[in-house]
Amino acid sequence: MCYETDALPPDHGRDGAAGTDRDLVLAAADGTEFDARLVRAGSPTGMGIVILPDVRGLHPFYRALACRFSELGFDSLAIDYFGRTAGRGERGEDFDFMSHVQQTRPENIAMDVAAAIDYLRSPDGGAARRIFTVGFCFGGAQSWRQAAVQPGLGGAIGFYGRPERVVDVIPAMEVPLLMLMAGDDQSIPADAVEDLDRRMHEQRVPHSLHVYEGAPHSFFDRSYDRWADACLDAWDRIIAFTQEPPAAAHR
Repeated sequence: MCYETDALPPDHGRDGAAGTDRDLVLAAADGTEFDARLVRAGSPTGMGIVILPDVRGLHPFYRALACRFSELGFDSLAIDYFGRTAGRGERGEDFDFMSHVQQTRPENIAMDVAAAIDYLRSPDGGAARRIFTVGFCFGGAQSWRQAAVQPGLGGAIGFYGRPERVVDVIPAMEVPLLMLMAGDDQSIPADAVEDLDRRMHEQRVPHSLHVYEGAPHSFFDRSYDRWADACLDAWDRIIAFTQEPPAAAHR
């Protein structure tokens, strides 16, 4: 797993207040119901973001992260992956998440993300005009995959995603990607990241890759004091990425 039980997302260093928050039950196109956490922006900007967690699904870290994004003006929606195999409801720390991760399928996650995007576009979700995805570890790669399958997506952001989980959809990617990687990630070889970058350049996929030299996997954590500057830089890159004018894919 990416984060410890008591981990919290780092502050972004910007002013802003979260709006209302509530738990939701969303339904994918195949009828599957799954849990989600919505936090409305205190000062809406017309932007929304779907948060794709690590392997644990809708963990408290990602509920808190939705608040951080809402402080920046995003209507924010964090989703759970395991509606098809574990059902809905609260789960304890003894939840065997890996057995459920192994049963996930990219096409099912895409359906769940599509349902979340539809909700953010609805009046109840804030009527967002421009929507992004952001994910971490398992969710980082799944976020990048959405660049190939979600019509009208503003962009896809991922932290420490595994390159092998996205190579099959690179030719279909149509929106910009932001890739934030850890330079001392023991689970993701540096040459795999370099190969992914090369493949995207060859396919003319609009993307920005930044590697935080020396940083460990899951450095984006308030308790990692040594990496506070990297966390702030990552926030700055996310903010800049989401404020850029919509870009057509480079084909």
